[in-house]
Amino acid sequence: MIFVNSMSDLFHKEIPRSYIASVFDTMERADWHTYQVLTKRSSLLQRFINERYKTNPAPRHIWLGVSIENKQAASRLAHLQRANATTRFLSIEPLIAPVGKLNLKGTDWVIVGGESGPRARPMDARWATHVRDQCRKAKVAFFFKQWGGRSPKSGGRLLEGREWNEFPTTSSGDASRRSERTKAAA
Repeated sequence: MIFVNSMSDLFHKEIPRSYIASVFDTMERADWHTYQVLTKRSSLLQRFINERYKTNPAPRHIWLGVSIENKQAASRLAHLQRANATTRFLSIEPLIAPVGKLNLKGTDWVIVGGESGPRARPMDARWATHVRDQCRKAKVAFFFKQWGGRSPKSGGRLLEGREWNEFPTTSSGDASRRSERTKAAA
């Protein structure tokens, strides 16, 4: 699994489209890997994906996601839903305020995490459990990454006494969404 541009944004407005296209050319050729492409520039992702994959959705091994940190940023989800993608995910981190009700239709995976670093803002447990509960209701894989704090590991990974390590799976040939459940006790 490869997180593309983990410390930057492939869809930043200053990245030439030809460069983005060459990254996608490489990902398409190396289909034995799973790629995670995450952006805050959801409208640019939608436009690029829909132009590149006009007749068929993006390959299954290229997961496309958007970052959402609060309710205002939740509008990025609509762009992702309109992208001709096979596997879609949300990275709700750092979760710095409630995100409200999410329309998770067509979403395969949601990651939630708190902010880390010397000036990390705390994440309210209710915000994280609200997202988790929406995922469970919509049968979307849920991954709780961290509470955050001064360092990423300082707050741990338990949410209501358990680790949430679900990943998306899609069966070839159909659009059904299901998740692999962890073996941790509920």
